[in-house]
Amino acid sequence: MHPKPYLEYRAFGEDDYPALQALDLAAQQRLDPGFEQLPDREREGRLCTSLSALKFYERSEHSFVCAAAESLDLRGFIFAQSVWQGDKPAVLVRSLVLSEAAPAEAAAALLRAVVKSAYDSAVYEIHYPGGLLPGLPESVLDLPDVDGAQGCGGWAATQSACWAAAPARRA
Repeated sequence: MHPKPYLEYRAFGEDDYPALQALDLAAQQRLDPGFEQLPDREREGRLCTSLSALKFYERSEHSFVCAAAESLDLRGFIFAQSVWQGDKPAVLVRSLVLSEAAPAEAAAALLRAVVKSAYDSAVYEIHYPGGLLPGLPESVLDLPDVDGAQGCGGWAATQSACWAAAPARRA
């Protein structure tokens, strides 16, 4: 039996931009085989890794990559940002993208990295797009279901019904 591959979870930098863009493009091409035939503006709108977006999420303190420890090849990423909602801060998850080489636990681990970064910033509410986490068990955050939201001890991780986003995408 082969041991599970060891993954490293970390913040990303400018050196990671090309790999992030390649993961994002591959995921879009898998989601929509006709992606390359779409108008330029439509293709650009579906990608979440423009240079401006990458620079923004790099500074967000809530966005991470996972890389294979032995090769440092990126296996996935999660982009999130903190926002002020008028009465309290929250962290909004924008994208979760995985390569086909990413092990099943990579999505949960990336989400946990966001939960930890939110906690470290004294933010106790996380929102993510509906459909972002299909197939992930509720135990991903180790938070029980409470009134339609996952919450525990003041934590809340809820789906934002107003977001129409693709599920966790595999590149």
